[in-house]
Amino acid sequence: MRQHTSTSPGRPGDVLDRDAGRPTSAPGRGLVAGDGTTTLITDLPYGPEAAEVARGAVTLALRGTETDVLADARLIGSELATNAFVSGSPPLVLCVDRRSLASGGLEIEITVTDGGCSRQAPASPTAPDEQAESGRGLAIVDALADAWSLTTGTSGSRAWCRLIHRPCSSSAGA
Repeated sequence: MRQHTSTSPGRPGDVLDRDAGRPTSAPGRGLVAGDGTTTLITDLPYGPEAAEVARGAVTLALRGTETDVLADARLIGSELATNAFVSGSPPLVLCVDRRSLASGGLEIEITVTDGGCSRQAPASPTAPDEQAESGRGLAIVDALADAWSLTTGTSGSRAWCRLIHRPCSSSAGA
């Protein structure tokens, strides 16, 4: 049975609403195309390799995208997956939505859900000590994304972000 996953911030889908609030996903990888939208949903391994798998999945979902946009999306996917592994519990699920905009631009939404954690989501990302080896993930997401949110709970957590790429006008004055 294929299930729908919505990543719109105003209407969270059944990633966290289903059953006991635990994230679920369609088996394996899925690409669904139609109406200028492509969605990729995949399970991520619960381990440090989640970041690498997330980068690969984002690359697959966004193939043909400009290099700088792809680099930002890969970094965000990697950071969200790492946060889910470090702070959450299994299962980890990645969803990448790609929408073509009427203006010729591109809207990308990246969502990572996990099985939950006991810590509350921070009100805003905080900068770690200069010497700290970790703790920069949400600050990176905040700097790169046009919008983002993090919701945590004991039965499921959801990190979501949106990137909007607007094409450069070729008629820009010099």
